[in-house]
Amino acid sequence: MRYTLGGTPFAGRTGNGVIIAILDSGVHADHPHVGDVSGGASFVPGDVPTDFVDRIGHGTAVAAAIREKSPGATLLVAKIFHRQLATSVDVLARAITWASDQGAQLINLSLGTANPAHDELLADAVRYAATKGSLVVSAREANGVVWLPGSLSGVAGVLANAGIDRDELDVVRSLDSLTFAASPYPRPIPNVSRERNLSGVSFAVANASGFLARLTEANGGDPFAALDALK
Repeated sequence: MRYTLGGTPFAGRTGNGVIIAILDSGVHADHPHVGDVSGGASFVPGDVPTDFVDRIGHGTAVAAAIREKSPGATLLVAKIFHRQLATSVDVLARAITWASDQGAQLINLSLGTANPAHDELLADAVRYAATKGSLVVSAREANGVVWLPGSLSGVAGVLANAGIDRDELDVVRSLDSLTFAASPYPRPIPNVSRERNLSGVSFAVANASGFLARLTEANGGDPFAALDALK
């Protein structure tokens, strides 16, 4: 089923009161499309623990897409990438745990791994997050490759669909699970064509997180109740 940002049950919501943790390359908090962040930490080995400044732009673009959809949400940053979009599964699992302990209701992972050896560690991190009331939103599949943790039970898995507008979200129901499909395009840059901007499943995840923040607000701050409302 396809929903629009201006329709039921998303209309009139801003994500107010919802904390979204962005596990990425950091964020430039003073970027005009981001606004403010409540805080953050770096999990990059050898990095200053308090330095969550983005040096490659990916995390900032992700944050901007989320902020556009849910301007009232509180953003929290966990820096897991530094100069390239690569990290270890141990770092990722620690960042998920940290975000959960910080009270994030949604944990945005615009990333994934196809290595099945990481299944158990990531599943443990996802289960821990759920005990804290945190829902992981992550890429489920890209270019025909199934990714972790987006394909795990208890995760809001997201697909990219270039045929979907940026203010739309597709929800596919399968037994007790939901899969989301969203636009792969981030927030537009003035005077820059869409083809020259960033794109990919990373931004589909961010767009979906923005929608889910609104729905979480509508369900008393409970992201799992938000998912149930769509089933």
